[in-house]
Amino acid sequence: MAGSEWVPVFLKRRRLSKLFPTRWSAAVFLAYMILFINQGILVTASRKADNTYPYNTVTVVMITEIFKLMVASMIYVKDNSFQEVLRVIAKDKKVLLLYLVPASLYCLYNNLQFVNLAVYDPTTYYLLLQFRVVTTGIVFQVLFKKTLSRMQWLSLLLLTIGCVVKQIKHDTHMRDVVSFGGQSLSLHLNANLLHILLQVFCSCFAGVYTEFLLKGEKTSHVPLMMQNVFMYLDSIICNMCVLAYTGDLLSAFTTESINSILQPTVILVTLNQTAIGIITSLFLKSLNSILKTFASALELMFTAVLCWYIFGIPVDVFTFIAIVIVCLATFLYSLNPVVNPAPSRQTKDSDATLASKQNGVGV
Repeated sequence: MAGSEWVPVFLKRRRLSKLFPTRWSAAVFLAYMILFINQGILVTASRKADNTYPYNTVTVVMITEIFKLMVASMIYVKDNSFQEVLRVIAKDKKVLLLYLVPASLYCLYNNLQFVNLAVYDPTTYYLLLQFRVVTTGIVFQVLFKKTLSRMQWLSLLLLTIGCVVKQIKHDTHMRDVVSFGGQSLSLHLNANLLHILLQVFCSCFAGVYTEFLLKGEKTSHVPLMMQNVFMYLDSIICNMCVLAYTGDLLSAFTTESINSILQPTVILVTLNQTAIGIITSLFLKSLNSILKTFASALELMFTAVLCWYIFGIPVDVFTFIAIVIVCLATFLYSLNPVVNPAPSRQTKDSDATLASKQNGVGV
């Protein structure tokens, strides 16, 4: 009894009850961090010595989306018939169309992940992705009409400063030791940063827009796993378009291409990314996009230590300072987090009805 009474007091003291309304949301937060840490390390481990990939990365993204679709469909079909899946798709074609926006952005994000991890080590990669936090804050305010406080903006600003500190070191290192076959150094660096910024835009806008769809009144009647099905159907279409654009549509699924993917590390990359897709939807449903950016920031500490241990990538003073700043930003945010608005009575009744019909699977 004493232990059960102590936990709520501790949560209140640390303000964790505001960050994580339920134990389930805390578990989702932790799982999200672990999976993303794994992804950066696994993708890096799948590279060759010359930092290229011995497989078609777009094909891997495509297969991952197919796996996600299978998992989401199986979870939904567990308490519903397959005919029900087809009925919902036919009935809610408008929702399927709405998910084409975040699906196309996530398609670009997932493919850029391989491009950027071929240039940056995982710690630097995740630090640079923190540029998305301020953009996420702005998009979050616009879509949800929820103004962030000064403390929240200060924590977002500190996160950005942490990224700048790390990038200063990376730019200096690139200037000193890297040559690019006659190309101008500034053009090469700008191209890499452009890829990062494009990935940042895809991440923040797709994340907030997906949260908007998951919690919106016009789409809340569609069960969560069916919304995932819509997302992954659209993602498969988008990746097919990418393969067609690159001219790899016919060669992507040849015996040679499939054999290059059937390697232990690549299979782990695919399975881990599949789990990320499912857990991200649960994260956005039970928490919010702002907290998602801070989950990504916390990944930095563990990624830096693991990359040092696994790949021998040193944690220099710039990286250490950047991580300290990011941790400080995370602490300040925890003092005044964005709290999801309480659902209206109508929404609660709707959710209760769906839950009773679907035995807990859905919204």
